Amino acid sequence: MSDSLETIATVVMITGSALLAGITFFYSNTLMPALAQRPVTEAIALIQRTNVVILNPVFGLVFGGSSLLSLGLTVSTLFRLDRPASGLLLAASIVYFVGMFVVTMAANVPLNDELAAVDPESAAGAEVWERYRTRWIPWNNVRVLSSTASVVLFALYLIRR
Repeated sequence: MSDSLETIATVVMITGSALLAGITFFYSNTLMPALAQRPVTEAIALIQRTNVVILNPVFGLVFGGSSLLSLGLTVSTLFRLDRPASGLLLAASIVYFVGMFVVTMAANVPLNDELAAVDPESAAGAEVWERYRTRWIPWNNVRVLSSTASVVLFALYLIRR
């Protein structure tokens, strides 16, 4: 990867990581605590709807594009480890990919799918909601921390290279 292409990719990753850090932070800091103050049926229905609405082209581009780009940067950096600050770029790419993409697909999406399958008005819905809330939030916090850390690492890479 050329230096100019790498710079563009890094700036795009800073942008994508920052956007996703903001989204995931909003969920943990604001949305989930607000839903904890509402009846369970309302909370389930709102998250079910939110999980449908968020699957839009803009989110897909930011999430999917950032995930693919971080993977590409990981691979290309492995071939250029002798360059100044390459460890920062490698760390940023891996932290983003594992902490955002892998955690989303392995932890958050299965929990979202389980919640999507329940009737908010049912007793099973209340049980699933409690399990969802107690498992989903910690995994979401991993995404907040990893995407925020990757912003810092990508920026440090640009400064130090």
